[in-house]
Amino acid sequence: MNNSVDFSGRPFHFIGIGGIGMSALAYLLVKRNLPVSGSDIRPNHITRHLESIGSHIFDKQEASNFEFFHPDAKNNGLGLNTQQELSVVELAKLPQVICSTAINTSNLEYKAALELGCPIFHRSDVLAALIADYYSIAVAGTHGKTTTSCMIGYMLLQADLDPTILVGGEVNAWEGNARLGQSQYLVAEADESDGSLVKHAPEIGIITNIELDHPDHYDTLEEVIDIFQTFAKSCKTLIGSIDCATVRDRLQPTLSYSLHSETDADYTVTNIDFRADGTTALVWERGKALGVLKLRLLGRHNLSNALAAVAVGRALGLEFGTIAKGIATFEGARRRFELRGEVDGITFIDDYAHHPSEIRATLAAARLQARPGQRVVAIFQPHRYSRTLTFLEEFAQSFTHADLVVLTDIYSAGEPNLGQISGEHLAAEVAKQHPQVVYQASLPSVCKFLLQTLRPGDLALFLGAGNLNQVIPEVITTLCEPAKATS
Repeated sequence: MNNSVDFSGRPFHFIGIGGIGMSALAYLLVKRNLPVSGSDIRPNHITRHLESIGSHIFDKQEASNFEFFHPDAKNNGLGLNTQQELSVVELAKLPQVICSTAINTSNLEYKAALELGCPIFHRSDVLAALIADYYSIAVAGTHGKTTTSCMIGYMLLQADLDPTILVGGEVNAWEGNARLGQSQYLVAEADESDGSLVKHAPEIGIITNIELDHPDHYDTLEEVIDIFQTFAKSCKTLIGSIDCATVRDRLQPTLSYSLHSETDADYTVTNIDFRADGTTALVWERGKALGVLKLRLLGRHNLSNALAAVAVGRALGLEFGTIAKGIATFEGARRRFELRGEVDGITFIDDYAHHPSEIRATLAAARLQARPGQRVVAIFQPHRYSRTLTFLEEFAQSFTHADLVVLTDIYSAGEPNLGQISGEHLAAEVAKQHPQVVYQASLPSVCKFLLQTLRPGDLALFLGAGNLNQVIPEVITTLCEPAKATS
């Protein structure tokens, strides 16, 4: 197996190309005029877009997909020649196969790639190679990395620095989760979930915060800290939030930021004003006032994300006015407090929050937006059995800012159900801390309950990293039907 990713023209084939991280890489490689193909058993708007720009997409993950690269192959059970039967020239035609952690060794397409002798790389290997190709800004952290990386990318775009962007969310400004720029700058989201963060060595690294979030991969917080410490050592400049005690005490950021002006952080804020339509604050750089920062995004967590972007912009030599102008018009990434519609006076918001800390922050932001007397209805789909079980007590205490909590069953994300935890169990624990909790076992029952329960003035906030947001269009459409009938 080769140990380096080849960007000189050899094809790339992604197993599971429709994933948010995989598809961003695939998009960028297509735009660099490299041959790209991929498979996904669940076609979506992302795979359709990749196909429209020149990728070849398979709707199954089978060994026969590789006949696309070697159409004259003999049938030997795989539908292809084995590695031993292929000539050197034929081997060179085989693609570099890219997988994420979600692809296991029993996958038929993966097994065929091994049998054929295709170079096989993890998604993070391709990202690491791209990071090494550019003046790279990599955003890491347990929470906030998608919003922060998108904000930084948008800021650089508005500053006419023409960045290349690879993020874990879709942004309207570049119509997706990736963008190929023509400058030296790359902004990328760096994920710690599977430990691959240690592969990245950017010019500028950002760490927003550190918590245990992936108990399927890490047993302790110390293991997570070790991964971030390794990443930190690989960054030429490290920017970190010292509002996170772990970042403050266990790392040594080159540049620091904080929402608390009494700290000795390089970048701080005062005169903070959280409003229903956004946030303003006066930004300070090492004791000197830079100016007022305005952002459309709600909540303390997003002001912190914006301060990280300010630190990056200043590290790149941008004037504060240029930074502030870019941040002021950033609308956020999709599924990050995304407005999905308003019907009968009910506001529908979609958010990716799936960790107790994220839920608390998002609901606090929702409470800021809610008008007097307006109910905040939190609809939550737990994500992964391991996370729900590990943080059961924290989840139970994270819905304080909601008036009504609706819980459904756990989205497994491929994890086996060991019978240790369920959505109903979580609902019972939340009900010990909150007076208004309802459990609905399935998405259809969630939909039915909401249609019976939501009332004008409600802010309905859908929370989770699974497929809960599929309910939103159905609820909105059904609510619109009476209006059509009477019009």
